[in-house]
Amino acid sequence: MKIKNICCIGAGYVGGPTMAVIAQKNPDITVTVVDLNVQRIQDWNHPDLTKLPIYEPGLDTVVAEARGRNLFFSTDVEDAIDKAEMIFISVNTPTKTYGAGKGMAADLKYVELCARQIARVATSDKIVVEKSTLPVKTAEAIQSILDNTGNGVNFQILSNPEFLAEGTAMRDLAMPDRVLIGGNQTKEGKEAIAALVNVYSSWVAKENILTTNLWSSELSKLTANAFLAQRISSINSLSALCEATGANVSEVAKAIGMDSRIGPKFLQASVGFGGSCFQKDILNLVYISKSLGLDEVADYWHQVILMNNYQRERFVKNMIKTMYNTVSGKTIAFLGWAFKKDTNDTRESAAIYVANHLLEDSANIHVYDPKVSEAKIKADLSYLWELNGVTDARIAQKLAQVFVHTDAQDALKDSHAIAILTEWDEFKSYDWNNIYENMYKPAFVFDGRNILDSMLLKAIGFQFTGIGKG
Repeated sequence: MKIKNICCIGAGYVGGPTMAVIAQKNPDITVTVVDLNVQRIQDWNHPDLTKLPIYEPGLDTVVAEARGRNLFFSTDVEDAIDKAEMIFISVNTPTKTYGAGKGMAADLKYVELCARQIARVATSDKIVVEKSTLPVKTAEAIQSILDNTGNGVNFQILSNPEFLAEGTAMRDLAMPDRVLIGGNQTKEGKEAIAALVNVYSSWVAKENILTTNLWSSELSKLTANAFLAQRISSINSLSALCEATGANVSEVAKAIGMDSRIGPKFLQASVGFGGSCFQKDILNLVYISKSLGLDEVADYWHQVILMNNYQRERFVKNMIKTMYNTVSGKTIAFLGWAFKKDTNDTRESAAIYVANHLLEDSANIHVYDPKVSEAKIKADLSYLWELNGVTDARIAQKLAQVFVHTDAQDALKDSHAIAILTEWDEFKSYDWNNIYENMYKPAFVFDGRNILDSMLLKAIGFQFTGIGKG
């Protein structure tokens, strides 16, 4: 089966870039990305490519090539569903904040709403592709909804999880390590798999396209993220040991990373991991394991989250201890708010949690991030406080202690301490002599990403603290 028309429901961090690359590499396929968020679609269609709703290096070039040719962004969801032969579901699946599974299970309400809308609108056979990160057996639920509420239409469900790293997503899409496609092992299921394989094979080598059954595909996504997060928590646990013993975590990471069985990736000690996937997917894995009675498996993976939380708390406690056990009334400058460099995504960013702790201790926070807006920063904090039951009056009081700057030097001036919370390259090129001159003394730097030259900053006069360096 040759696919000529694709619809993607969800114009977020996954759906937008993925569909842009599919359209670029398949000029004979019409790709329509739909979303109910009118502003988001307007931003995707904005003639000024700097206004795209997602910052991702190289995304603007791909969108410029394909948009208006065979790539379209629309709010007309039903029309796109009706015309498409293949429909990607790429909506958010956050961790539940209510009811059964609160704090662990994935909230699948948006996925279910998509399935019901597809079933209601479709008048011809469709291939429905899970692109969102979903728990094992979600495809079974989607299939049930489609089969029982449809219009006599035949649906095939595929799992095609994304393996994108924000900041390098366009490179990951153009040159993927692998493309994973799971489907039913029936004649019809295999035909659907072949149709999606054909889409990707226009630029991905066949040997890099892995086909499996549905359940293997769904579980592979969760466990891939769990393994990566586990490596980060492992090196972060060692960073605490290094600080206590006088060892250097960077040297330890280099030594173990040279072992070919281990490798060097994801061994950079830091204030902790963030992003939309790692914590959510691990908690989902924990929930699934518990629901199947595999308590020991659940406890094993839950420790990865506990270690990440410990690393954040340890960083803040060390800041307060170093600054004479009080930050009340002090000005602390944050360099970075995004969870990693080269993205404007702030989901589960360590900066949110570090700021929360410092604000509780009555510090004043001045923030600079090259890609994150003031509105987003304050929305992140407000959302956290609302989840924790903080009153509106108290939220307003706390937000009055947060100042967001569009110029780094403005954020840093007259500060007592600086916290590096995102590894943006530009931070390494600053005039740190000038920064030192314009700070209160002693001037503290807490490098939560180990990106600065500690010897240089100490020579200037800074009281410098990194991660895992005793």
